[in-house]
Amino acid sequence: MPRLTLRDLPADRILVAPSILSADFAYLARDLQAMEAGGADVVHIDVMDGHFVPNLSMGPALVKCLRPLTDLPFDVHLMVSKPSAYIEPFREAGADHMTVHVEVDDDLPAVLRRIRELGCSAGLSVKPGTPATALDPYLDLLDLILVMTVEPGFSGQAFRRDVLPKMREIRDRADAADHPIHVEVDGGVAPDTVPDCVAQGCNLLAAASAVFKGGDVAGNIARLRAAAE
Repeated sequence: MPRLTLRDLPADRILVAPSILSADFAYLARDLQAMEAGGADVVHIDVMDGHFVPNLSMGPALVKCLRPLTDLPFDVHLMVSKPSAYIEPFREAGADHMTVHVEVDDDLPAVLRRIRELGCSAGLSVKPGTPATALDPYLDLLDLILVMTVEPGFSGQAFRRDVLPKMREIRDRADAADHPIHVEVDGGVAPDTVPDCVAQGCNLLAAASAVFKGGDVAGNIARLRAAAE
C-alpha cells in the first residue's frame, strides 16, 4: 500500500498523531502497532539535536527501523538548528512529512522547497512566543503549520492557554491560502484541552503522554477523538 503525505489527508477532518516521544522505547514496535490498531492517522516523531532544544532524541536510524512496521504517514518534527542537514537523511529513512521551525537560522524557503522536491509534505512550527505573522513569508510553501503550546524539547509540559488566540490567527491565515494547510497543535494535548484547540481551528492533534499513559493506547486515542466532537 502506498504511503501518504499530509497533502493526501483531509485538512477539514480531525486527525490524531500520537507522538512516540512518550512511547516505551524498549517496546516501540509494540506501541507503534497499538497506535495503528487504535486508529491513529499519523505517527509524530520528535527529533531534537541538543542545540535548538536542550534535549536529544530520535535520528534517521530509528525512523528506518520503524518504517517497515506501518504504512501510517511519518510526521517528523525537526527541532534542530540546521534542518537543511537533516532533511535528506530523514527522507531516505522513511519520512513522509517534515516540519521545521520558523525560528531557526537557515534558508527556510530553500529547506521547504527541498522537502517538497523529495516527495514529502512540508510544515513550519512556531514556539509559544513567536507571533503568527512570522509565518506569512512562507505560506505558499506550507502543507502544515504546527502550533507549539509548550516550549519544545520535553514531553509532559502543561498546556499554555495563552496560545489559543494565536491558533485562530494561524487558522485564518491557513484558510486564506490557495491550497489546504493543516493546523497542528503539539504540547499538553489531552481530552480537556482538545475542545479549545479544535474550536480555534486545529485539525491535527499531536499527543504524547495522553496517548500512552496507562497503556490503553486505543482507548486514549478514542477519548481524544470524542473530545474533538
